[in-house]
Amino acid sequence: MSGSMKIWDIYAPVYDIFMAMNRGAYEKIYRRIRKVIAGREVLELAAGTGLITKHTASAAKSYTATDLSDNMLKQACRGEHPEGLRIMKADASDVPFPDSSFDAVIISNALHVIPEPERVLAEIKRVLRPDGVLIAPNFIHHTDSVASRMMSDLLSAAGVVFTSAWDRYDYAAFLESNGFRISNSGVLKASIPLMYTESRLKK
Repeated sequence: MSGSMKIWDIYAPVYDIFMAMNRGAYEKIYRRIRKVIAGREVLELAAGTGLITKHTASAAKSYTATDLSDNMLKQACRGEHPEGLRIMKADASDVPFPDSSFDAVIISNALHVIPEPERVLAEIKRVLRPDGVLIAPNFIHHTDSVASRMMSDLLSAAGVVFTSAWDRYDYAAFLESNGFRISNSGVLKASIPLMYTESRLKK
């Protein structure tokens, strides 16, 4: 197991406690995602403890939540789940599904900590249907907030490595350069600024 994966196994029991400080931003994200995925077949990558999963899966026709951390998956499996939800172990850079399998793919706050995020987007492009949507909220780099800089430093000290330090423009350019066209986006106030994006495959 890689060092980065051990970090997520270690922090799985307390991850939701940390994310609770961002409840306001996430409530907005939940409401929007429920609208976008209504009646659709959905794949979530790097689902972690299932924060988004548990708040949105009931709106979908079917919902598959995946993560590579065993302890994160254990947390995600706790509690009640809607019909049509499947939780399973999978690597976001090597997705075990056929081409064009899903109407929507969600990956939240993961691309910036993955060593080769381009590989993940390539897999998303492969499993997403031509008219599908990628929902990819992500923490972004900041220059004007002491509090968010301190939070980033704290996470780094705890072993959480941000392999990509995008600002809102860099992150948009990253998605665009990897075959996606952003159709909706906005920056939400959180412990670290959170950029919500919806993207479509470029024709």
